[in-house]
Amino acid sequence: MPDLGKRAYVSSLRDSQARRTRRQIVAAAGRLFADQGFAATTVDAIAAEAGVSRKTVFTAVGNKVALLKLAYDQAMAGDDEPVPMVDREGLQAVIAEPDPYVQMRLFADFVTEMGERTSALWLALRGAAEVDTEARELYRRWETERLESMRIGPVPVLVAKSVLRPDVTPDEAAVIFWTLTDPALYHRMVVDAGWSDDRFRDWLLEQFVHQALVPQPS
Repeated sequence: MPDLGKRAYVSSLRDSQARRTRRQIVAAAGRLFADQGFAATTVDAIAAEAGVSRKTVFTAVGNKVALLKLAYDQAMAGDDEPVPMVDREGLQAVIAEPDPYVQMRLFADFVTEMGERTSALWLALRGAAEVDTEARELYRRWETERLESMRIGPVPVLVAKSVLRPDVTPDEAAVIFWTLTDPALYHRMVVDAGWSDDRFRDWLLEQFVHQALVPQPS
């Protein structure tokens, strides 16, 4: 009679090894994309950085766009667990905060943290969109999704709490948040211009409140 327990153990071990290899490849790709950009990063370089063969890169993950997508996803989440961002602790704290002004501070914290982890990869994707059709479609889809997330996320909450500036329409507010949360903005101000994360966070909070909310009651 076959040893089903042993077979399950071997299968689990192989799955664990495959996941470690995949994680290793994606991490290597993320480092190279962040440092060199999309066009200058080759699959061979990723394989060498990860310590695997070129074939393993394609088998475990896929092409360069798939690698960049996964690297960005994992940088944003901080891990490779299959948990949606909206269900993660950081964003849940923002959503659960009842005071809209405190909520904006938490949102500024969240955006700054995300910028630190993802801005270089976001710029790599934007660069990839200029030379690769698949990357261009991904970049446009993610930009559309980012804008839509502002329309269904912070803006309706501000409207419901009667703190959206009367001279700013909900659609305008969504565009304001969409612009301010662009990872490229973090990269320009912190990485390129040398601002500290704290300075950027404070500035971002000021923009959220000044551009979209009525003055806070004293």
